[in-house]
Amino acid sequence: MSGSGVGEEIGVQGARSRAVGVLRVRGRAMAVALLPTAVAVVLLAGGATGRLTGGSWDAARWIVTGLAVLVLLCAAAVAVVIARARPALSPTVEIAERSAPDLYRLVRDLAERLDVPAPSAIALTPDCDSWLEDRTHPAHASVDASNGLSGTGAGAAARHAPGSPSGTPVGSGRHRIPAAPVLVIGSPFLWWMRVAELRAVLAPVVAGTGPASHPEIAAARRFVRGLDAAAALSGRPGLGLIRRAGLAVVGRTARLMLRACGEHAALMERGVATAASERAQGVDYGLRIAAQEQVGLAYAGWDRLLTRVALPAWRMGRWPSRLDVGVVSALTELSRRDRLADGFTSRLGERPACDLLEEPGAVDEAASLLAARLFHGGPAASGPDWSPVDWQQYPEEVVDRKWRTEAARLHRVLDDMGVRPSARPGESAADPSAARVLGPTLDRVMDHLAGRGEEAGDALAAGISAEVAREEAAAVPSLPVPAPAAGTAGDALAFRGTDPLPLLPLLPPRTGRELLADHVTAMVCCAAVDTAGAAPGLDWLDGPALLMGGRRRTDLAGGVLSLVEDGDVEPLRTWLASTGVRSEKPVRLV
Repeated sequence: MSGSGVGEEIGVQGARSRAVGVLRVRGRAMAVALLPTAVAVVLLAGGATGRLTGGSWDAARWIVTGLAVLVLLCAAAVAVVIARARPALSPTVEIAERSAPDLYRLVRDLAERLDVPAPSAIALTPDCDSWLEDRTHPAHASVDASNGLSGTGAGAAARHAPGSPSGTPVGSGRHRIPAAPVLVIGSPFLWWMRVAELRAVLAPVVAGTGPASHPEIAAARRFVRGLDAAAALSGRPGLGLIRRAGLAVVGRTARLMLRACGEHAALMERGVATAASERAQGVDYGLRIAAQEQVGLAYAGWDRLLTRVALPAWRMGRWPSRLDVGVVSALTELSRRDRLADGFTSRLGERPACDLLEEPGAVDEAASLLAARLFHGGPAASGPDWSPVDWQQYPEEVVDRKWRTEAARLHRVLDDMGVRPSARPGESAADPSAARVLGPTLDRVMDHLAGRGEEAGDALAAGISAEVAREEAAAVPSLPVPAPAAGTAGDALAFRGTDPLPLLPLLPPRTGRELLADHVTAMVCCAAVDTAGAAPGLDWLDGPALLMGGRRRTDLAGGVLSLVEDGDVEPLRTWLASTGVRSEKPVRLV
């Protein structure tokens, strides 16, 4: 046996032994639940044979028998709740085989090379990660069994289907449960990676279907997932007092068993990962090293794209509909700026993995909407206050609108605080007619903050924070995911996962000072656009950008911070004079 084969066997055996340890926890729990019944049986048998008779023995018989019945009922209730609790399901975009036949063929061929069961289906996640997800629970029944890799013609998957000796999916009819795990792929990988790189990255993931087919490992995983789901039930909203109390008892019991089997479960998963990695050693091993570098690069660029580019759009009620296309631009820009990434852009001449999809645009749009839900909590469907935006329209429809919305909010707060507009030379700010003529100017903001930085800044920041909180509270709530219309491009795509969103907020809430700095910056940018010929722009790594003379200006932040933090207006006035921005001119607001 080769070295990799020995390592794989060791990993599998270690995982199976730890799986047995997990199942022993289940067995011990059953034994504890049955112990009063066993004592009651002994007492009843002793009474029937005349050996244990008398007043004390009769009383003990009744007490223990009643206790046994009560414990059995409670244990049965706990077992039913654990068995029926729906395990967590990752929100994903399902990819039907008819919408990505080449991708399914690549995964199926990879499984055959590894001699493991093929995944039952493929789904995409808007994140830089890939994994296998078991969906054999009845609540996770497939919408369409034809999506599966392990259906007709997938002999390997059928032979190794966990929990189904014949290899057929559990259940019958249209709503059937997949017989093997679902392969979840990070959507940025499909657009940034080349086909060969994607195959190399997926090899150890697909290899994990082999250990997952072992009965002990599959049973242990189902048990742990059931415990985890049951432990979370008591926290669901909308429960009555009685149900919440009952589920609290179930939750405590489940958490107690989770602690008992936690170490075994962790070591079991480590053994599974080791076995999968060892099995995949012979598949594209040399290319996998280079592909892993692309994984790290993709993660860095994806994070910058989400936090700097997508998040401002989401906050404006717009969601970029081509995030995965954007990640290619972001990573290309990162490669250009980062000397460590030199040469990576030469890969772009090779075939991208997104060519494995029949309609990459529809898939990208679905993944982009899911990303907005996962990381921001936006609605599940487009609407008047939640509409898609293309990258070409991003500067005008997001950046310019963001600046003018924040500038308008800044002046509304100043109005509420009773701050009068700054007067032109020879005019009085107390004159109402002058206020109407002056309108919202940058001078008004600078004069209010100049020389009184901390006191005036704190009051203005508090007002802006309250205004932002009111607007966010009035935002449109998330809506149910609509079913795709028959006959459309989205017919082959479906959303999965019903957990409350956002699951993964990108950034903590902004402080009042951060909001104030953002709003003052927006006001300066509006003045630059309206009075100095500047234009809104998009930087793929830093988001909204101010363009002057066709070039991005990055030297504005220092003057704004001096004004906001210290009340020192001179650095900003120097910047305005050098760029020709007129601070006394009113700006256009939304």
